[in-house]
Amino acid sequence: MHAEIARELLRSRDPSALTLNGVSYVDKPPLLYVLLGGALALAGPSETTARAVPALCALAAVAATAWLGAHLLGARGGFVAGTALLTSAGFFAFARYVRPETLFVAALAWGFALVLTGLAEERRWRVAAGVAMFGVAALAKDPLGAIGPPVAIGLALALAGRQRPLRRWLPWPGVVAALGLGFGWWFFAERRTPGFVWYTLIDNHVLNVVRARQFPDEDVPLSAAQFLTVALLGAAPWILSAGATLWSLVRRRAWRDPRETPWVALALWVVGVLVLTALSPFRLPHYGLPAYFAIALLAARGWEAYGGRRLVAAHAGVFAALALACGLLWASDGGHFLESVLGATDIATRKSAVAGQAAPLPSFAEFRPLLGASALVFAAGALASGACALARGAAPRRARVATFVVLASMLALLPSVAAALGLVSAHRAVQGIGLELARRARPDDLLVHEGPLENSGALEWYSAHRPVIVDGRRSVLAFGAFRPEARDVFWDATRLARAWGGGRRVWVVSVRAPEASVVARLPGARLVTASGGRWLWVNSVGGASVVTSPTGH
Repeated sequence: MHAEIARELLRSRDPSALTLNGVSYVDKPPLLYVLLGGALALAGPSETTARAVPALCALAAVAATAWLGAHLLGARGGFVAGTALLTSAGFFAFARYVRPETLFVAALAWGFALVLTGLAEERRWRVAAGVAMFGVAALAKDPLGAIGPPVAIGLALALAGRQRPLRRWLPWPGVVAALGLGFGWWFFAERRTPGFVWYTLIDNHVLNVVRARQFPDEDVPLSAAQFLTVALLGAAPWILSAGATLWSLVRRRAWRDPRETPWVALALWVVGVLVLTALSPFRLPHYGLPAYFAIALLAARGWEAYGGRRLVAAHAGVFAALALACGLLWASDGGHFLESVLGATDIATRKSAVAGQAAPLPSFAEFRPLLGASALVFAAGALASGACALARGAAPRRARVATFVVLASMLALLPSVAAALGLVSAHRAVQGIGLELARRARPDDLLVHEGPLENSGALEWYSAHRPVIVDGRRSVLAFGAFRPEARDVFWDATRLARAWGGGRRVWVVSVRAPEASVVARLPGARLVTASGGRWLWVNSVGGASVVTSPTGH
């Protein structure tokens, strides 16, 4: 979906008026789409080009984390911090998505890195550049990216009695740049799409928090317990040594020591992101990602300062528990894994469950080898960590060896994470149906998508045909759907029925099961193919042949 928005931006050349399927899209700021559009213009429209942008952003976040870690802890601590972020399974997974999350994290990480090192070394230009990077974070994903980090840093300085003068940590060039980058484009967006500011500030934030949106989408929030579980497991096992650092800061009341201000700021950021999100009534699996770079830095300090026998033994215990969990899932029938694990971590699975539909997922048999491999990796990590805990020798040497064991274990896990993501994306992709349409549909044929278009966001990318939408107003296009230019894009069932019998060939891509689809009420509908939780139907005009059985198998 995000790649398609960028492709449409290449045509319009107007980043203040993003569109999806020609409809105003105002859910996200333009920075990701400008970067994607530039990449597509340079290298051509392809999945590889689109995925390269968030992957490079992930590497930028890793670089910022390592750079700040090196300034605070030395070269080895910086290396551990950067690789800890890289090997956090949740962060690694989202580095493979064409989404704004890794760009958001990269901007936040560089903002903290520049501000905190600039304050420590009294380099005002660096502080100003860091504050400006928080504006880049707002331009990447959310206006809170420009507000939350200065609050965390300011509170850490206030606890140490160093909040004045304000210009020391909020230099006016940085503040002006942050406001200009993060919010300046709002003026142009409001002019091009009246109501944008109200939608962004009120509907998408205030009313979203109280669950009273006027333009809701189909996202299904996690419970507080589910969110914290997903967020903490996505940062495992680094959350253990990060927790050791947090506990030490609290126990020593480190906020009173000006030398600890960078660590207090990072701790406040982690706690603020996780706790405030947990308290909010709307939570999605990726909402914990902005805290991951700070968790990685706190984890690196935990290994540097508190990497004793107990911390090593705790890692051995967590690895053993994860190995047991993966082993039990491997030996099970897969029901719990598909319903609970993927149901908590995968947004599309949650949407399907609420809609009463079967989630478009691979069979458990395809996941089983990956669970077995993960169980072996965690078991090896548990044994190696346990051996480190029992070994005699100096504590610093034990910590270095144990840190290497944890890094090696998590690096060995990443191929299984990538393979699992590949299984899910290949199974639910709209690519197959899109290419079928590209091969068979004529330029004058009508293409219809039933359901929210984000469920098949790359349909136009693959098919080269722009669909009209039936029963898809409750979506990320909800705001744009009510604009005058969208009148001929969003249809009702009556209008579809007229077109269906009007002598023109009509193709319908539906995310609804056949018995629940609008197609069930259309005469002579023939199933062409089914894949990825979608069904492709055509009317009897033009002699299109049936390729599959009505069940799609």
